[in-house]
Amino acid sequence: MTDWMNDIPQAVLQAQRELRARVPDLARRFALETEFLEDEVAAVRAEQASGGAVPELAYADIVHGRVSPEQIARIHRRGCVVVRGVFDAAQVQAWNEEIHSYIDGNDYLAHARAKAGLDKYFSALASGRPQIFGLYWSRPQMQARQDERMHTTRAFLNRLWTFEKNGTRFFDPDRQANYADRIRRREPGDSTLGLSPHSDGGSVERWCEPTFRHVYREVFEGDLGRFDPFDAEGRIETREIPSPAVCSAFRTFQGWTALSRQGPGDGTLRLVPIARTAPWMLLRALQPDVPEGDLCGAQPGRALGATAEWHAELRDGLIPIPLVEPGDTVWWHSDVIHAVEDEHRGNQHSSVIYIAAAPWCEKNRAFMERQAPAFLAGRSSPDFAPEDYEVDFKGRATPDDLTPLGLRQMGLRAWD
Repeated sequence: MTDWMNDIPQAVLQAQRELRARVPDLARRFALETEFLEDEVAAVRAEQASGGAVPELAYADIVHGRVSPEQIARIHRRGCVVVRGVFDAAQVQAWNEEIHSYIDGNDYLAHARAKAGLDKYFSALASGRPQIFGLYWSRPQMQARQDERMHTTRAFLNRLWTFEKNGTRFFDPDRQANYADRIRRREPGDSTLGLSPHSDGGSVERWCEPTFRHVYREVFEGDLGRFDPFDAEGRIETREIPSPAVCSAFRTFQGWTALSRQGPGDGTLRLVPIARTAPWMLLRALQPDVPEGDLCGAQPGRALGATAEWHAELRDGLIPIPLVEPGDTVWWHSDVIHAVEDEHRGNQHSSVIYIAAAPWCEKNRAFMERQAPAFLAGRSSPDFAPEDYEVDFKGRATPDDLTPLGLRQMGLRAWD
């Protein structure tokens, strides 16, 4: 823990005062970013009305090198993409059946009731308490993470980033770290899983922590026009406030794999599909109408919320993802603002496995050293509440269920 974390309210106050004094031509920078944001929101709404603002690719086009420069440029602009057909329907159906047996056969709900209150992640974001399953090590989850098709998809996504400059390689795009996340299995009619707009991977750190300041160096002190959300320089050195609500690994894209058909109205994901929103949010908190010591409501150890009070212009760009089928995958840049619909108005479970793109780098290697013992013991992944449901679960994955690639992705075998 760095020194400033010992007194976070004071650090927030000092950082805000310092940046207000230091950022060159602060008012003009914010005006330029506001104009850019408003133009992008208008473009998103127009694209959504004329066919969809979220880019889409076919997995087969990735495999066969048929993704065009124009498609890549659109992903860079929108900060998200749906990759269709990563897994076939029969495979997904088999995974669904095994997950249901894993949940019901191990009496997960009784375990969850006994440990109610341990998971604090959603307390500041939820319309009601979410129904996310705190499961990390079922065989279907491990099989999906280590699958060669998932490996190919994530390598493609990693390569959308600038991962090497001046002879320095920030991460290896073709090697993955299997960051363990959970399962969503939302029932029709559920109204307890709504999440308000936010981004993950740090809140007040973005203003206070020197490692984050380097990521956003062009925003605070350099050439604002040169800020590139896909530049990996500095991203693997960031230091987050330790919290079971904050991802301490580096993800090029957050993501999930659809286990069921779902789309608008099915209680699923919403995005502000604009990759470059962080500069506006950072500069917004430095404007004179924001009280001292308040970074537009950012709270330590939580996701960074985009609130109606401070970020209305940005929230105007919030749209639902398109309809996806079982085996499709959805990906969004770690800075992208996202939310979850308050109500599931569909007629079947809205289910996903959360699987991110986390390339092999020093930050993720260190996380694998923490995560591997949790996998071996059946404990919760280190970034999440220590509910540890799976310690005695029957059917939990073991190293024997992992392929050579899966063992490497989990840090249990060295890469060649």
